[in-house]
Amino acid sequence: MTEKRQFRAIKGTRDILPPDSALWNWFEQTARDVFESYNFREIRPPIFEETDLFARSVGADTDIVGKEMYTFQDRDDSSVSLRPEATASVVRAYIEHGMHTLPGNAKLYYIGPMFRRERPQKGRYRQFYQIGAEVLGQSDAPAIDAEVLEMLLVLFKRAGLALTMLHVNSIGCKECRPKYVELLRQELLEVKDKLGADSQRRIDTNPLRVLDSKLPDEQSLIETLPRIADHLCAECRQHFSELKDELNLRGIAYEENWRLVRGLDYYTRTTFEVTAEGLGSQNAVCGGGRYDGLVELLGGHPTKGIGFAIGSDRAILSIQEGGQAPKLPGLAVFIAWMSAATYPAAVQIARKLRECGVS
Repeated sequence: MTEKRQFRAIKGTRDILPPDSALWNWFEQTARDVFESYNFREIRPPIFEETDLFARSVGADTDIVGKEMYTFQDRDDSSVSLRPEATASVVRAYIEHGMHTLPGNAKLYYIGPMFRRERPQKGRYRQFYQIGAEVLGQSDAPAIDAEVLEMLLVLFKRAGLALTMLHVNSIGCKECRPKYVELLRQELLEVKDKLGADSQRRIDTNPLRVLDSKLPDEQSLIETLPRIADHLCAECRQHFSELKDELNLRGIAYEENWRLVRGLDYYTRTTFEVTAEGLGSQNAVCGGGRYDGLVELLGGHPTKGIGFAIGSDRAILSIQEGGQAPKLPGLAVFIAWMSAATYPAAVQIARKLRECGVS
């Protein structure tokens, strides 16, 4: 006889139940409305891809690829992974379908689940949801970056996200960034014994990630490290200066954050992050940046790109905790019949109301 057992959601996953699911639908529809007003169109890439796609794009030495991806062998012995992020998939689709031949920039957005085996905590899950957008084309004009940021902040304002702040930085290009990374590595080696295990490991694999450290004991050391803004090439300095001019033109408030380097290998020049209240120390609801070499890295023609991903779980949590959740429509009419004779009339009335869109 089969033993009875109660099944539960796997650790790091959860069910989104009514009425919360209505709030999720509203937030996603609000994003669609805003993005499409900026002429972005939806793309729906698959949930799993070849593992090598993420190893090449995200970076084989990153924690995401090294520790967090859900990877398995398919029946033909190929290695596939559940997507830990969607930019790589969007770029793969852009290349595969020859979208570089289309006129103008490809402006794409996506909505859906991602998967990383992280330690679950407030607003962070192993199956989590993102809303993202990408612009792919031949121009890296700072005005494109500024318009993407404007669109993002329009969405957050419309959604009632509590007290958001935009942080921006430039991490240089393939000409100036490697020189800065090597300088940073040498400086970190000087203080290696004072760093934690993760930061010590990153000195060899990805020194920029040390700047992301949240360990209290490392903060005073990090503040003494060289800043990338002082080591940008002339072209990157000009690009960053023009981006700030474009943000000022649009009346967009921002803070420069020299430690904002992002965790993925493909970023160049502009990086940005939006934080919101109500989320504790893990207060970032959105991050992104420019990735001008990613399409070539994945086998495509030389292409410029910029994009972002919103953490839907955190954004909605911030909306709820900030008391800004909208009053969503619920049941409008309840029909009761008082006898068997009135039941047919009740059925017909219910049908006619539903045909008119009444709940």
